[in-house]
Amino acid sequence: MGRIIAIDYGQKRTGLAVSDELKLIATALETVPTLKLMPYLKAYISVNPVDCFVVGEPRQMNNTPSDSDRFIKPFINRLTKEFPGVRLERMDERFTSLIAARAILASGKKKMARRDKSLVDAVSAVIILQSFMERETFLNQQK
Repeated sequence: MGRIIAIDYGQKRTGLAVSDELKLIATALETVPTLKLMPYLKAYISVNPVDCFVVGEPRQMNNTPSDSDRFIKPFINRLTKEFPGVRLERMDERFTSLIAARAILASGKKKMARRDKSLVDAVSAVIILQSFMERETFLNQQK
């Protein structure tokens, strides 16, 4: 049984989170420079089976795609070509950075650690993944 990888894609950095094999727990994986993202994913998947990618979907408050979506679409096209056997889903990522920053603050991290944007990216990916897994559980219970 494979894992789920959540991707909080950014132009400079990309936050990654991964589920456990039972798809119950979301854990921060890493924040990688976006230019090194594809080699990182290839190396990870060569060792760990992955069933699904969940890519954050930035949206405006009126539910239309945000401007940054134009950078994500080419990445998604490349991701589906590189990993044709891996399911790809999108998940609304509105407010994940704000929620992540608040979670980091609540965790008691020092001020310098809270300024680390790579930490926010990784925690945002965890939030995206946890939300996705909760949605999947809910939908499966409705069947």
